[in-house]
Amino acid sequence: MTTATVNTKHYLIVGLGLTGLSCARFCQSRGYKFSLCDTRTELPTIESIRSEFPGVGIALGLPDVETLSQYDELVVSPGINVNTPVFIAAAERGVTISGDVQLFAENRTQPVIAITGSNGKSTVTSLVADMLNAAGVKAAACGNIGVPVLDLLTEPANIDVYVAELSSFQLETTRNLGAEVAGILNISPDHMDRYAGMADYERAKQRIFQNAKHAVINGDDDHTLPALSVPQSSTKFSLRSPASNDFGITYEGDELWLAHGSERLIKATELSIRGMHNVANALAALAFIDALKPDLNINLKKCLTGLKNFKGLDHRCQHVALLKGVEYINDSKGTNEGSTVAAIQGLEPVTSGDLWLIAGGESKGQTFAELAAACEKQVAGVYLYGADRAIMQSALPATVVNGVFNTLAEALAAASENAAAGDTVLFSPACASFDQFRNYVHRGEFFRSCVEALS
Repeated sequence: MTTATVNTKHYLIVGLGLTGLSCARFCQSRGYKFSLCDTRTELPTIESIRSEFPGVGIALGLPDVETLSQYDELVVSPGINVNTPVFIAAAERGVTISGDVQLFAENRTQPVIAITGSNGKSTVTSLVADMLNAAGVKAAACGNIGVPVLDLLTEPANIDVYVAELSSFQLETTRNLGAEVAGILNISPDHMDRYAGMADYERAKQRIFQNAKHAVINGDDDHTLPALSVPQSSTKFSLRSPASNDFGITYEGDELWLAHGSERLIKATELSIRGMHNVANALAALAFIDALKPDLNINLKKCLTGLKNFKGLDHRCQHVALLKGVEYINDSKGTNEGSTVAAIQGLEPVTSGDLWLIAGGESKGQTFAELAAACEKQVAGVYLYGADRAIMQSALPATVVNGVFNTLAEALAAASENAAAGDTVLFSPACASFDQFRNYVHRGEFFRSCVEALS
């Protein structure tokens, strides 16, 4: 606990998914007064929730402002938009609106590495945790990556540092994170159906720097520079030659090296993860660790062993199969156009033949201008499917759209017929999955099963 005072607040936890239930467990473990609410009028899990939290009030449906105003603090799950009128009205009446990350910030006792960005944040978060653990530092990856941050406080473990992936939704309700190291990996359009525009989206991401001691900045993306709150110091990573204390790339002959200033650290060919976007991810991870190194006495050489051994994330530029000389890659975690563009640009230099793209799903208000430019330059053809296939078709150059289909299976079948030995078929949807799948994991597993059926 960061304070010895007794907490007399009455919390209302809004949203009873994974994050909301982690908030409830945390409040229960600390003896806090809390009630529960879900915006849905029907909740399949309500009986199990009642069993886990006996005697706790549970309401279904979005409460009115009079009801919300009875509470001291609303703990709102990231999937619920806090800019809806009823929450704005409650805030105007003096009700505090928070999220799980704010509760975490107020109660954690160990250092935090906080990571956000439009693309690559799950890879970098996992990579940082793996590298630290390889060096003997007990690190836990948490947050938007899967393990709610409060679950790690509810069941205290022997943890030296938290490595937290944070979404813009989570940062909206975070007032004072105070991370030891914080960074925005990159900025590209995402969640434009929730934000008023890019400036609004960027403001949410910028909240990660609130009272941070050290910033990690992408030297190739000025939008990652701290703007709202400036940390005491900073480190840059870049796919260019680095300055003395920054991370970047250098060449020895034809060999590409990851470097810290003038010091060569590891050959790019020694990495298990493919593509230049993963070189950038590795450099970012090194920058985060280097910033924390003085506090935790981290052995960077041992961290490099963890970097070499890191195999990447499931559903992120993951090799699926080599069939008749054609490589099939599952990038189902590519849920926005920036992520898909990064995959295209990362793979194109390391593929010998043509690159074919399968994309589609729910567009989330994206214009696909960046994707259009990347496809025109680097993709032989695109196969579209899903709810917003027509939107994507109108945004992409007609010369690269090879077919428009209802389902992923149909798009894959068409792509496989056209691809020749030496080519790569990349499944990177650039969209949300919910039109046809439960989530990106379900979507990626379906793609894998369809590829396996081709053999």
